[in-house]
Amino acid sequence: MFDYLQRWFNRHFSDPQVVILALVLLIGVFIAIFAGRLLAPLIASVIIAYLLEGAVSFLERHGSRRAPAVILVFSLFLSLFVVTMLLLIPLLAGQVGQLARELPEIAARLQDVALHLPERYPQVFSDQQVVDLLASIRNNVAAFGQRIVVLSLTSAVQLITFLVYLILVPLLVFFMLKDKQHIVAWFLQFLPQERSLVNHVWADVEAGIGNYVRGKFIEILIVWVVTYVVFAILGMPYAMLLSLLVGLSVIVPYVGAAVVTVPVAAVAYFEFGLAPHFWYVLGAYAVIQFLDGNVLVPLLFSEVVNLHPVAIIAAVLTFGGIWGLWGVFFAIPLATLIAAVLRAWPAPPEHGST
Repeated sequence: MFDYLQRWFNRHFSDPQVVILALVLLIGVFIAIFAGRLLAPLIASVIIAYLLEGAVSFLERHGSRRAPAVILVFSLFLSLFVVTMLLLIPLLAGQVGQLARELPEIAARLQDVALHLPERYPQVFSDQQVVDLLASIRNNVAAFGQRIVVLSLTSAVQLITFLVYLILVPLLVFFMLKDKQHIVAWFLQFLPQERSLVNHVWADVEAGIGNYVRGKFIEILIVWVVTYVVFAILGMPYAMLLSLLVGLSVIVPYVGAAVVTVPVAAVAYFEFGLAPHFWYVLGAYAVIQFLDGNVLVPLLFSEVVNLHPVAIIAAVLTFGGIWGLWGVFFAIPLATLIAAVLRAWPAPPEHGST
């Protein structure tokens, strides 16, 4: 057994470049798993700085020096950040609170609809199925109410953490943009001088991940704004909250749109019944999803990520289970990283080679 493991190790790790790449990957995985929560502000700052770097580089390519470019891009980011904090979050919090207050009425209407199901569709629904459905509705409503109570009890601690993030993250973003070259040089001094395989993998990943992450943020913003405008025109309640859910649904390919259809249809039904306005909402939502999948996505992500749908879904399930929403968002970039490593990994020598 030991001889077999030794031969396997020599076959796959005889190249020093492979060992360096493996160590870099292991250190990255270790930091993400065991220090991810502790370093959350730093990781968030790195991601935001990475996204803003594209705008800074664009200004530099068009004749601007780096310092003015950084100041301009950071000022725009900070302005958007402040507007979001002052306008958007209070609006979302108000709609979430309104939804919590109306939950008993929504549950009562669900119960009324469920009680008539055996009369209207006796071949499909039995009395026992309706009883089980009502029990599930009551349990879900109670669980949601308990989560709101727990959230209110821990709001003081969360508020302090939020205020720390509010100050710390913009500062880190500014210094990462301003001193990017020094930070990168400091980090590279810990790597061996000869790291061609690591550089090859990073160049392969950088070509796809940078455009993907920036494109995904743009897609979320466009879908969110368009959906909010459409829902507001149609008189949908919780328009901001629902449009945010629709925007975030594009994070999960193939699945997110189907999942978010349920709350959109439910709110439209409780507000309008089966009147024409209900069908207008569903029709507009279907058009938005169609344009997103067939127009916006090809424009933003043409040839950026070349992964099989099975690989994408497997990555979403795996990384989403490990890191939650952030894992879902970065599932495709992480899958792209794995694919780049597998492509760059040298093939083991043949058994007959010397």
